[in-house]
Amino acid sequence: MLGMVKVFGRLGGVIALILLIVALLRQLITLISFLLVAIKIAIVVIFVALLILIVLAIVRDRSRKRREAEEL
Repeated sequence: MLGMVKVFGRLGGVIALILLIVALLRQLITLISFLLVAIKIAIVVIFVALLILIVLAIVRDRSRKRREAEEL
């Protein structure tokens, strides 16, 4: 009887350790996926901001050329 309790105790400890590792891996995967999504969103925001800056530079240059043409 005592031997069976020891075996089940060790087996329970091993199962608990495996379940803990699985739970930690799930949390790690969730964290990594969240960070990847955050990086992708940041890349999209930076790209949109760059496009807006390019459009503003083009519009500013056109208006400056138009003013220079009116002055002559």
